[in-house]
Amino acid sequence: MRLLDAQAIVIHEFTPDKIPRYAILSHTWRDGEVSFQEMKDFSPEQLRGKPGYRKILACCNQALSLGIHYVWIDTCCIDKTSSAELSEAINSMFRWYVTASACFACLDDYSDGPTPSELIAPVQVTFFGYDWISLGTRESLSSIVSCITGIPEDMLHGRNFRMATIAARMSWAANRRTTRPEDMAYCLLGLFDVSMPLLYGEGEGAFIRLQEEIMKSSVDQSIFAWGMNPEYTGDYDDTACFPIPGGSKMNDWYIRRGTVSKPPPELHRRIFSLDPFAHS
Repeated sequence: MRLLDAQAIVIHEFTPDKIPRYAILSHTWRDGEVSFQEMKDFSPEQLRGKPGYRKILACCNQALSLGIHYVWIDTCCIDKTSSAELSEAINSMFRWYVTASACFACLDDYSDGPTPSELIAPVQVTFFGYDWISLGTRESLSSIVSCITGIPEDMLHGRNFRMATIAARMSWAANRRTTRPEDMAYCLLGLFDVSMPLLYGEGEGAFIRLQEEIMKSSVDQSIFAWGMNPEYTGDYDDTACFPIPGGSKMNDWYIRRGTVSKPPPELHRRIFSLDPFAHS
């Protein structure tokens, strides 16, 4: 595992039995991020003008203020020119969030936020604005986070997320948008304790593969039913309905136990709403 020395701003590599305490950054990639190759080959003076480098320095300063001397940042700690390394990193990501001493969630705008794994896995999550002023912790903002994501508040306070059904866990990513459709499936791997190879180019087929991997180790039948057109107007019952994580067509699909249809609006709002203010 590669970690960035927060004091020297130098990347070090550690074997699994020698990993020191580290903080981890949750953020949305923007133009001007610093890659692993740039961190290795360029001087601080050459990188100082990049927005991503300023974010790295802010993350490092925050870690040092907590007495943590290393940080993990995906943009510069993964060599993305290696498909094997990228695949290993994405499959290991959940574990790295679990073992981090702190997670800093940088909310530089309102277009997207942390993945469900990034909200649930770390022992500690603190949200920061673009100026790196603290907005609060996962616990202090749990009612807002729960309203937006559908993750139950008690699970944001430490209750075992595995108590939730597969369909419910999928629904926690319903509002997410990803640049590549495959990433919608890949960001959910840790929530279901599964691993699978990365195949960029397969599109929404990645989500099908994710379900197949889940079915190999789970008897939870909430995974089986697929939804159809959201304009469907057939009969409904009181079965719990959940939105499927979406990007493009996936946003129009729903999962529910034992049947296939669109949930009635009032039931959809009551269970897991796509409208973050529907619970207020």
